[in-house]
Formats: sequence, structure tokens, C-alpha cells
Amino acid sequence: MPDREPPHALAGEDLETWSSLATVLEWLPAALDAQLLRDAGLTHFEYGVLYALASAPDETLRMSVLAEYANSSLSRLSRAATRLEKRGLLRREPDPADGRYTLAILTADGRRTVREVSPGHAETVQRLVLAPLTAAQRRQLRDIARRIQHAIRGDEGWRPPAGT
Repeated sequence: MPDREPPHALAGEDLETWSSLATVLEWLPAALDAQLLRDAGLTHFEYGVLYALASAPDETLRMSVLAEYANSSLSRLSRAATRLEKRGLLRREPDPADGRYTLAILTADGRRTVREVSPGHAETVQRLVLAPLTAAQRRQLRDIARRIQHAIRGDEGWRPPAGT
């Protein structure tokens, strides 16, 4: 019996495109984690939590909103928040507007950590993702990523605050 590709298998340029993206999806998180762990003992996920809080009004977000930004379950976010709380980088308290919700609040130490770690993180992102691309390719990457985000969820995902 001859070897055949299974029906609907990726092949040719589609397979090359997917395998390239899949490799980036596997390699990039580890590279981002390595820099952040070395510089601050934080994972990229934990840094993202702190960065989102630092970018939020009053440096405060409901845990449910933060979980949505991080594409995380509340239980995963809660475990990360516990680690960050133990380090004094954030605190949690009931939402005074609605006690059913919990607020995550960036502490002064958390603010300082984001400020200190962000330059190294930005350099890593520049070196690994942005610098290898032309300006036109960076715009294309942004547009492609947004299209994929929309295909996955039908919404735009987290966007940086205006003016950043």
C-alpha cells in the first residue's frame, strides 16, 4: 500500500509557514522567560501581570479582567498572584464597589520591579523579534498577529494604552 498523506494534512508552503510559526511559538516564551528569570526571578507571565497593573488606571485591576488580559484561568492567575504577593510586588483585596470581585493592586516594590526589568525585556524583544525585521515587516507582523487573534477569539485582545 503506498504511503499517502492523511486527508487535510498540511503540505508545501502551508506546512512551511505553520512549522515556522509553531517553532516561534515554542522558542520565544522560553527565551523571554530566560531573560526575566535571570534579571528579576520572574516568568514572562508574571511580568505580564505586573506590566498590566502598571499600565492600568490606579495600577489596579479586577482579577477577572487581569485573567482575561493574560489569557489565563483565574486559578493560574491566582497562583501567580500568590507568588507575586509573597515577594511584595502586588496585593489583593476585595473590590469595595462589589465584594464578589478581588482587586489586584501593584505595590511600590512591584512598580520599581517593572521599571527596573522593562529595559532588559524591551531589549530582548527588540533583539529577538523586532530588530530582525524591516519596518514594513514589523507592521505586517502586527497586522498578521491581529488577524490571528481575531480568528481565535473574535476580539482584538490586549492593546497598549494610548501614547505608550
